[in-house]
Amino acid sequence: MNPLVNVTPGQQTRMLVASTTAFTVCFAVWTIFSIIGIQIKRDLGLNETEFGLLVGTPILTGSLVRLMLGIWTDRYGGRLVFTLVMLSASAATFFLSTVKTYEMFLVAALCVGMAGGSFAVGIAYTSRWFPKEKQGTALGIFGMGNVGSAVTKFIAPFVMVAYGWKMVALVWAGVLAVTAILFWLTTDEDPVIANRKKHNIQSPSIREQLEPLKNIQVWRFSLYYFFVFGAFVALALWLPRYYVGCYGLSIESAGMLGAAYSIPGSLFRAVGGVLSDKIGARRIMYMTFGCSMVFTFLLSYPATDFVIHGIKGDVVFSISTGLVMFSLLTFGLGVCAY
Repeated sequence: MNPLVNVTPGQQTRMLVASTTAFTVCFAVWTIFSIIGIQIKRDLGLNETEFGLLVGTPILTGSLVRLMLGIWTDRYGGRLVFTLVMLSASAATFFLSTVKTYEMFLVAALCVGMAGGSFAVGIAYTSRWFPKEKQGTALGIFGMGNVGSAVTKFIAPFVMVAYGWKMVALVWAGVLAVTAILFWLTTDEDPVIANRKKHNIQSPSIREQLEPLKNIQVWRFSLYYFFVFGAFVALALWLPRYYVGCYGLSIESAGMLGAAYSIPGSLFRAVGGVLSDKIGARRIMYMTFGCSMVFTFLLSYPATDFVIHGIKGDVVFSISTGLVMFSLLTFGLGVCAY
């Protein structure tokens, strides 16, 4: 029996809106160190390596827990797992506001990383409400939740300057907890889980759930995702610190410019989903890779001095990326990253 037979368009819309909103808040929490990490670095006197480790730790956790969260979502349903992930990440973010040493910051960051696992849960939950021919569009809209990174960059700097970084952690924790409660109250059990319960069908075993790992395509797609999404998250986290350190901007200005990268990379996911449904995911993926390679090359090209030995003496000129050009290139890279 098709589990979608009794699903209405209104129900699909409600689940998609709830999931996308929840993922947006989770992503805002997941990237919180892109802003508060700058102040923590100053307070603790961290070097660049220690700062990079602190910023990257939540991303590591959020990536590693996705497999297990995906398994739990298949077994127990996205509604329950998504809610528990948000409540756990909320508690971890609150805990972050209480720690004082670098080691404890790393522990807190590991726990905050649970918010990043929401992507695997939300993808599985959302996809079950739509037929295959519409999943690209639906998941593209859900993926727009990456804009949560921009939300943090827009709002967190002003909260931090006015009230300190601990207030950012407390507010983000509170918003995530409220979002978890609202998500639970406004969503339904996904059709697959509901169908299992109705007909007393047993959930697949963990061995059965891990069967796709034998398919080489799964590993290929993971590699593609590693490069595209990994690059997106890395730049989303590092850009504010780079703007402050390289161009001497205030944290507020750095957050705004960092958001200029995150927003197109998030909103254009919906466009990518629609195009994937229309002209094929493979073609869109290769276009994404090609454009991203061009922009990342231009961004990585170092300031260079050229000397031409002319008949009337040396001619010297330089090539470097100024603030305006750098920001335009990051915006273009964000668009390509859809």
